[in-house]
Amino acid sequence: MSTRTVLSQADITRALTRISHEILESNRGPDGLVVLGVPTRGVALAERLGATLSSIAGVVVPVGAVDVTMYRDDLRRNPTRASHPTSLPPGGIDGAVVVLVDDVLYSGRTVRAALDALSALGRPRAVRLAVLVDRGHRELPIRADFVGKNLPTSSSERIYVHLSEVDGDDGVAIEGGAGDEPGTASAGQTGGPTS
Repeated sequence: MSTRTVLSQADITRALTRISHEILESNRGPDGLVVLGVPTRGVALAERLGATLSSIAGVVVPVGAVDVTMYRDDLRRNPTRASHPTSLPPGGIDGAVVVLVDDVLYSGRTVRAALDALSALGRPRAVRLAVLVDRGHRELPIRADFVGKNLPTSSSERIYVHLSEVDGDDGVAIEGGAGDEPGTASAGQTGGPTS
C-alpha cells in the first residue's frame, strides 16, 4: 500500500498557530479558556496549543487531559483499553470555555465520550472542539469548531498522525486508497493508525 505525507512538521506548527488565533478571536481573548487533550496524541497537541495560545495572548492558558476510556461506547467489544489519567488545571472547568483537543475527528464517538467525561468533571460554560485532522465519515452529529486540515478519505485509507512527544517525529500521512471512492465509511487511525 502506498503512503503519502499530507502534513509536515512545519504544516502542523502552522495549523496550530492558525487554530490558536481562531480560538482567541472566537473567545475574544484568553479569559476563561481551558485546553484539554484527549489521550494520547490529543494531549500532546493540547500542550502545544496551550503554549501557542499563551505566547500569543501573553498570559498562561491552563492545559490538562481528559480520559475517555470509561465513557466509550465500544467497551463491550474492546474491554482491554489502557486508561490514561485525567488532569484538570487547578481552577477546574466550571464556568470555563473548554477547548477539547484531539488529533483526528472521524466517527465522532471519541468526542461523544469526551463530552460525557467532561459532564462528570464539572460544568463548563462552553465546549469547543479543535482537531488537527477532520477526515469526515461522521456517525454522530458532531463537528469541529477549529480544524487544522480537512482531509476527505476513502474507506480503504488510514490516517497516521505522528507527534514527536509520542512517536519521535511529526507528520500526518495517508495510507491506502487505491480504487476506493471518497466519502465511504472506514476505520480511522493514529500514530499507529488513528480514530
